[in-house]
Amino acid sequence: MASQKNTHLHTGQAGENRAAAYLLQQGYTIVRKNYRHRRAEVDIIAQKENLLIFVEVKTRGTDRYGYPEEAVNAKKEALLLSAAEAFIYETDWQHEIRFDIISITLNTPVSIHHIEDAFY
Repeated sequence: MASQKNTHLHTGQAGENRAAAYLLQQGYTIVRKNYRHRRAEVDIIAQKENLLIFVEVKTRGTDRYGYPEEAVNAKKEALLLSAAEAFIYETDWQHEIRFDIISITLNTPVSIHHIEDAFY
């Protein structure tokens, strides 16, 4: 059981690292990784000009059991919104925000799907 959890954590970390690299390639700045507020966590907070983007990264080893982004449910969305609110308050952010999902499948080749404005 412990090895299954370690594999899961390793897959998640690999996905977050790929997502961060992808965002940097697209001209975003990484503001924060793994921002925690109570029980909520934002995988990546990125910025592009006056836009702050809260990114949920979902990674799977394969798409055999569905697409990674399908795992983002209403509860996860609510936690993400709560953490984003806290970060905005802490940093006194006064500009636009957006919520994105980056879905990564670690097949060969690796698939990266960036969903902008994922919650609207």
